Amino acid sequence: MNRFRGFTLLELLIVISIMALATAGVSLALRDSGQTQLEREAARLAALLESGRAQSRGTGVPVRWRADAQGFRFDGLPANTLPTRWLDAGTTVRGPAILQLGPEPLIGPQQVLLVNQAHPERALRVVTDGVRPFTVEPLP
Repeated sequence: MNRFRGFTLLELLIVISIMALATAGVSLALRDSGQTQLEREAARLAALLESGRAQSRGTGVPVRWRADAQGFRFDGLPANTLPTRWLDAGTTVRGPAILQLGPEPLIGPQQVLLVNQAHPERALRVVTDGVRPFTVEPLP
């Protein structure tokens, strides 16, 4: 007579361990894309602002960054020198949207708040104290 004995405790523990590892891997891979996109936009903006600041100092021409309905622009630089569109159409600026980038080597403290329309409760700020480069910081 054939008797079925079921699974051993060791076999069950191995299966549960494999399932736990797979679940952990999937949860790490599925990061919030809205926050990632906002972080990418903020890092890109910080780099663009530093580029505009360097070009302003190099040429001696005042440069202003302005956000507008279509994206943003760098007043004082030749057209098509730097990008003027967000990577994600849902990115907007909250609050004042004008930054003075130069040509003076020291500028006043400035910041701009970036938000994604899909998640308006999340925001990042791109900030400088006027001496150091623009950096990305979360809101307190």
